[in-house]
Amino acid sequence: MAFKRSSGILLHPTSLPGPYGIGDLGPQAYRFVDWLASTGCKLWQILPLGPTGYGDSPYQCFSAFAGNPYLISPDDLLETGLATQEDLDAFQNLPASRVDFGLVIPKKIDLLLKAFSRFQSNPSTMLRTSPEHLRESFDYFCAQNAYWLDDFALFMALKEANGGGAWTGWDEALRSRKKSALTKARKELAEDIQRYSFYQFLFFRQWEKLRAYAKEKDIQIVGDIPIFVAFDSADVWSNPELFFLDKSGSPTVVAGVPPDGFSATGQLWGNPLYNWEVHKKEKYAWWLSRIRASLQMVDVLRLDHFRGFAGYYEIPAEHTTAENGRWVTGPGKDFFNAVVADLKDGTADPEMRLPIIAEDLGLITPDVIELLDTFNLPGMKVLQFAFSGPDNPFLPHNYVPKCVAYTGTHDNDTAFGWFATAPQHEREFAQRYLGVDGHDFAWDLIRTIWKSVAVFAIAPMQDVLGLGGEARMNFPSTLGGNWEWRMKDEDLREDLAAGLRDLNWLTLR
Repeated sequence: MAFKRSSGILLHPTSLPGPYGIGDLGPQAYRFVDWLASTGCKLWQILPLGPTGYGDSPYQCFSAFAGNPYLISPDDLLETGLATQEDLDAFQNLPASRVDFGLVIPKKIDLLLKAFSRFQSNPSTMLRTSPEHLRESFDYFCAQNAYWLDDFALFMALKEANGGGAWTGWDEALRSRKKSALTKARKELAEDIQRYSFYQFLFFRQWEKLRAYAKEKDIQIVGDIPIFVAFDSADVWSNPELFFLDKSGSPTVVAGVPPDGFSATGQLWGNPLYNWEVHKKEKYAWWLSRIRASLQMVDVLRLDHFRGFAGYYEIPAEHTTAENGRWVTGPGKDFFNAVVADLKDGTADPEMRLPIIAEDLGLITPDVIELLDTFNLPGMKVLQFAFSGPDNPFLPHNYVPKCVAYTGTHDNDTAFGWFATAPQHEREFAQRYLGVDGHDFAWDLIRTIWKSVAVFAIAPMQDVLGLGGEARMNFPSTLGGNWEWRMKDEDLREDLAAGLRDLNWLTLR
């Protein structure tokens, strides 16, 4: 694909407004697309769309392929005859400005259970918005996605049958995927397996419809792939040979980053690490399937922790900090050559550029830079990181066009939150560099990256709204209180759209 100079907004669907306690893929998502199109912005960046579990983090999902059923729109279920108004009334009086996952999830599960029950009792019901039969559509979806859906639905059914615990606590025959045990489980849990498959059918049906609408409005969706997968996931359980695990299925080494100026003991993420030798022998089949599936859902992919493809930090699983890990060489060019070859299949463009943004923040070494340059991938520039001095690479005068500029990301404070808490010398440098007094600091940052040479300029919706630290999406390495922020109904304002529209015109975005 060609990266064209443009701009966009970072907003995860859970943060959309609406009456059901959590943003979803229903009317408010279409309203946001309409508003975004009216601004002249061409990009909607989101976080990973997978099914979340412990901690509600979109970066710790039960599958690298599945969608999050909590994003399924109740309004759409009502339209298709799979929900009643009474079902939707159960969502009354939920918080509007934050997601209370503890309140919302049980209600969403109850709604989906009822939808599945109606599907079972009358599977040939005609959808009110389409001439196709529900059962035929569902069967087709299951056949098309069997390569990941069969194992995922079985994994979720087994997880439910085992009280929600991690798969390493299951019976040994199921842990080690003995054929007879899997056959027995598929038979005994057939209805539950079908239910989890049906939830995926509903999610992808709604997502594909929304994405098609965005395309009509000339909006590209920028998705996100975490480099590592969660240990308690269908991916690890069904592909143990692709990871460094012991005989019981537990990781022998885990992911993280070494100590630095921000953390004296480093960061211990705990994700299992890939056995890249096995991936290479299998011609990276699992990864290629993952990237292909992701690009069927979005237009551009942000690859999280890109440096891990050049070299990654390996920590013994029994360690409680990241202090005594070691650097290991990643798959590098061999992997990305395979990605290019796979995506080129069927395209006549010999100069095809990968539709990938490299998240290249953190410790960047020459091998990472070489990988970026070899495959012509844009990296990221976060303006909040810029204000230490004139030679800081995150200042716009040090940008090259091949980069994506952000005021901040989901892991940062909001612009106003940063300005309220940053060291005094950084605040003063920011004011001096930008030539501002700070009273409109969020939009000062927006205007600055929009004017830069960066091919994409993207701002979180919280900065467009000029919100403070209370609207921060995530505090890295903390549990609780994250991923909760939501817009209000009245936030999609015309004055904000007009401001972005003017800025996009002024800066040729």
